[in-house]
Amino acid sequence: MIDEFSVESVYAELLGRAPENKMEPRLAPLFRAMEILGEPQKSVPVIHITGTNGKTSTARMIEAILRGHDLRTGRYTSPHLSSVTERISIDGEPVSDETFVRIWDEIRPYLNIVDAELEQAGEPRLTYFECLTILGYAVFADEPVDVAIVEVGLGGITDATNVADGAVSVVTPISIDHAELLGDNVMDIAMEKAGIIKPAGYLISAAQPPEAAQVLLEKAREVEVPFRFQGVEFGLESRTVAVGGQMITVNGLAGRYSDVMIPLHGRHQAENAVVAIAAVEAFLGGAEKELDLEVLREGLLHVTSPGRMEVLRTAPTILVDAAHNPAGAKVAAETVKEAFTFSKLILVVGVLQEKDSETILAELRQELGDLAAEICLTQSSSPRAVPAGELAEIAVTSGFPAEDVHIAEKLDDALEWAVERAEAGNDLAAGILITGSITVVAEARTLLGK
Repeated sequence: MIDEFSVESVYAELLGRAPENKMEPRLAPLFRAMEILGEPQKSVPVIHITGTNGKTSTARMIEAILRGHDLRTGRYTSPHLSSVTERISIDGEPVSDETFVRIWDEIRPYLNIVDAELEQAGEPRLTYFECLTILGYAVFADEPVDVAIVEVGLGGITDATNVADGAVSVVTPISIDHAELLGDNVMDIAMEKAGIIKPAGYLISAAQPPEAAQVLLEKAREVEVPFRFQGVEFGLESRTVAVGGQMITVNGLAGRYSDVMIPLHGRHQAENAVVAIAAVEAFLGGAEKELDLEVLREGLLHVTSPGRMEVLRTAPTILVDAAHNPAGAKVAAETVKEAFTFSKLILVVGVLQEKDSETILAELRQELGDLAAEICLTQSSSPRAVPAGELAEIAVTSGFPAEDVHIAEKLDDALEWAVERAEAGNDLAAGILITGSITVVAEARTLLGK
């Protein structure tokens, strides 16, 4: 039996609504819910983050820097890995079970009002993601926090999080993902994501493809907000691989920040840190006040990004990375080669149906080459998972030799096989990478005790 007042019961209630991958392109019901609740989204300044890759890591870095400045932070990100409470964080930690359940209990009657109005109008009731977003803003207002760092769920213009007006709008690198919903070219996707740029705000953008940068630039000019682009007004001066991460020097908007340690692997995380620093400069001082170097160093020293090139075990080393699109797969492979000295790598890959599994696998094959000794295709428990056998056929067409391809429909069997293959021949320098979808990474973390 599930306790009536437990996180599990609330989660079950949320799952009874339209699922996360069935987001409604609408905002009117969100504004209606906010109106009834007293507009909690306006109770705290928001740093709003969109983009294709790097959103969650950038959000966590912004959070870490702001906490270093003694600000009480709220962070809303998705999806979660272990518990739904991870999506709503207070001061760097998942919201307490008690607060999560209490605030849900308080707002539920008002959400029922909106549901009734929607059903009367012949529209679907509030979705899973819409309800979680409303809950997140309500929690931040209740705590209260000094600043909320909010990651969009999908796109920007009609994303549920866009009921708030960002004091700073952050756009991480844009590439093609969710093409069936956002468009199959970078310009169309950029137009969706530009929807979070609001009057009286500030645009901070990562380096972008030219056509995406032009869209963002035009939107910023349209709403008359200042804008700064990575590679033009700020950027990464240098980086060196270090034990447990990397050391970077950043030319920010208001100052130069040398020898900043980030305990995360890969050039992409260094670039994410550059964007995070610029976002905080824009938020705290309008991009005109230099951050305290020691405060910045201390803040980023403790940043974490679970499920992103995360070491779960050693002997053999088991990595997980939630790369779920071609750009993410390419970056994951490059990071493995740079940060680790594996003699061979055993891949465990599972992909969801709406993703470009062929290009994901092709990127892994091309970047890793012969380092990827063998690959096991598997599937998570998600009903959206591509069947392992089907994925294996795609792997062969993507360049993996048929004799190196293994199938395991259950993830625990895939992990057991991968460990056996890594340990074969007493090769102490072999490694395992689990990737392809966030659901596979989440389940692997649970199976391996995270």
